[in-house]
Amino acid sequence: MSRHETFERIERVERYARRMDRAFRLPFTNIRLGWDSILGLVPGVGDTLALAPAVWIVNEARNLGAPKSLIVQMAWNVGVDWAIGLLPLIGDIMDIGYKANTRNAALLRKWAEERYRDVGEGSGAAPDYQNAKLA
Repeated sequence: MSRHETFERIERVERYARRMDRAFRLPFTNIRLGWDSILGLVPGVGDTLALAPAVWIVNEARNLGAPKSLIVQMAWNVGVDWAIGLLPLIGDIMDIGYKANTRNAALLRKWAEERYRDVGEGSGAAPDYQNAKLA
């Protein structure tokens, strides 16, 4: 897969992450929420339904050739997001702040940028996926 194709797929992942985590802004605040938070309001099944796009993002990373350590970190983010969302009301509020899809899209972009970095750029140190910058 070419660099161009890889980054096109990452842009698609980022669009889905935006829809799921930051599609709407609460009026008169800077708080952003997405379909993940809205689905999470449906008792019992909402958070489980929101897993589908999150799992798709992790699968995209796997298909792009991301290392197993990155896939595990992304799966952990999805699991934490799902578990937080299961808590009634408090979990829904916390879910707005966690934004696992956005975290995973940022991790995937950071990995791809490291993978396709031009020779001579950067520090040469291993990437720190734990502290990837959220978009």
